[in-house]
Amino acid sequence: MAQNLVKTYPGASHPALDDLSISVGKGEIFGLLGPNGAGKTTAISVMATLMRPTRGSVSICGTDALRYPGRVRKQMALVPQDIALYPQLTTRENLSYFGRLYGLHGQRLRERVAACLDLADLREKADQRISTCSGGMKRRANLAAGMLNQPELLFLDEPTVGIDAQSRNMILERLSLLRQKGTAMIYTTHYMEEAEALCSSVAILDQGQIIDRGAPRELISQTPGCDSLGDVFLHLTGKQLRD
Repeated sequence: MAQNLVKTYPGASHPALDDLSISVGKGEIFGLLGPNGAGKTTAISVMATLMRPTRGSVSICGTDALRYPGRVRKQMALVPQDIALYPQLTTRENLSYFGRLYGLHGQRLRERVAACLDLADLREKADQRISTCSGGMKRRANLAAGMLNQPELLFLDEPTVGIDAQSRNMILERLSLLRQKGTAMIYTTHYMEEAEALCSSVAILDQGQIIDRGAPRELISQTPGCDSLGDVFLHLTGKQLRD
């Protein structure tokens, strides 16, 4: 999917991405893990066609994403780290607005909004303004907006950060259901236990480069003294603070 990606920001002494290559298949959740500043969000932005790389290629569902971004955007969606919703609109109004941007109208739009409200367990709160929603409700609404076009590939940039345990559990359950239905996902998180339980395979990124990759259990078993993916992560990236 992504081949030999390099991204160097103007004025930077080192690339944010340095020869990054990853592939994700149908029904796979691929974890892109790394400390702060490792390049995760840059990688997501490039692969989701929000930013052009300095070098490299991106292919989504067999289409050159850098050459034809408009085509691939119909087949993918991004759930960003920040809440990308209008706070003065209700959840239903937000979903209806974003659904129209995807080209949905009439009965089809109403059906997709209803389905995504159910997916996020927000039907009873659908007419509440986003500004008055809890953190967990906002995260779930963010996810619902990303599912309106039934994407074949879903990018998730820390979708459970800063929420209660119940909302996190619900989001993880919904993502597992989407995986069973064939949706491919690229997932970033700082919660290693989430990645260990949810992801088919992971890549650990640091300073723009992948330093190890594989199925979580394989990485744990092949790393001496490590009993969890969190142990492997610290073993590879160190315990020095990354501010």
